[in-house]
Amino acid sequence: MGVARNWRTRRQRYSLMGEICDECGKAIFPPRDVCPHCAEPAQTMQQMSGRGEVYSFTTMYDAPAGFESYLPYTVALVKLNEGPMLTAQLTDIESDDVKIGMPVEMVTRKLTEDGPEGVIVYGYKFRPVLTAAGLAA
Repeated sequence: MGVARNWRTRRQRYSLMGEICDECGKAIFPPRDVCPHCAEPAQTMQQMSGRGEVYSFTTMYDAPAGFESYLPYTVALVKLNEGPMLTAQLTDIESDDVKIGMPVEMVTRKLTEDGPEGVIVYGYKFRPVLTAAGLAA
């Protein structure tokens, strides 16, 4: 990811900033010029809760360039409590322990870096929601 794009998308990557459509009231992530539900302008910025559940998942064994050191890793389609679905890497859990419907929460983690002295890019990943006893819900 280039430096310009890194800065331009930091709010949605670091804090899950999305939008609420003024016309139909549905949550949108990532922000768009037009609501995908009703085709009207969607302009009210909304902080997403960062909580949701695993809708689907897969384990990656063959990674794209720059992500080889993380293999194997699990990528999930996460349905946020507000409604939007997004794709994200799961963290703090073994692949065999991931279940569809499992509650997850967003955390900010390192995604990649451009060499040993280059830009380090952070973004969202999701981890299991922990109970008061420290166990996954």
